[in-house]
Amino acid sequence: MSVPLARRLAAEAAGTGLLVTVVAGSGIAAQRLSPNDAGAQLMENSTATVFGLAVLILIFGPVSGAHFNPAVSLVDWLAGRRTGTGLTGGEAAAYSAAQTGGAVLGAILANIMFDTAAGQISTHHRITGGHLVGEIVATAGLIALILTLARTGRATLAPVAVAAWIGAAYWFTSSTSFANPAVTIGRIFTDSFAGIAPASAPGFIAAQLLGGLLGLGAVAYFHPARPMAAHAVISHTVDSKGARPQ
Repeated sequence: MSVPLARRLAAEAAGTGLLVTVVAGSGIAAQRLSPNDAGAQLMENSTATVFGLAVLILIFGPVSGAHFNPAVSLVDWLAGRRTGTGLTGGEAAAYSAAQTGGAVLGAILANIMFDTAAGQISTHHRITGGHLVGEIVATAGLIALILTLARTGRATLAPVAVAAWIGAAYWFTSSTSFANPAVTIGRIFTDSFAGIAPASAPGFIAAQLLGGLLGLGAVAYFHPARPMAAHAVISHTVDSKGARPQ
């Protein structure tokens, strides 16, 4: 039986929302626990994100593929057009909308949990040339990892591998690896260590989309023989159309 689109969209909204709750909530906690130590704040924030992301992939992967990221959904559609696998264009758009809505609600939930104003707008400006390059690198690496796992038959490693890449990129990129347009929008709504000012978000999103396309191009070059939709990577018990194997 195929997983209904409504259920997949609910999974994407919930998963992306909880991911932003993890990121924003741990950002607020880090500020309170280590108010004068930016390095400790980053360690606390990145550690929570790594573990939270891995768990969320395990929970929601069998339902929707656990994209949690419009860049992943876009690449899933692009990679599957010729083979008829992966998301359709309409499904990719619906996934992206669900992810973005969930991300905003996730930030609001984090604010409420820490007894701060539910509605916030970040004042954390991040836009520099280095930050944009960092977002291109972080997103390209993420997309290349997901598709490489699919094309080399190692899909079961996705929860650990994806979380590991994001955790590493927190530290080696100047932008701290947002690598996700929906999460970027969600993080506008928390004025914490993890937030991003509205003026910085468009540049980050453009860099992420460019990075996603570069990651897709890299995989097409290095692993051209076995095309597979990104959807099949994380949801390794469900095929690219949502059908459970018999």
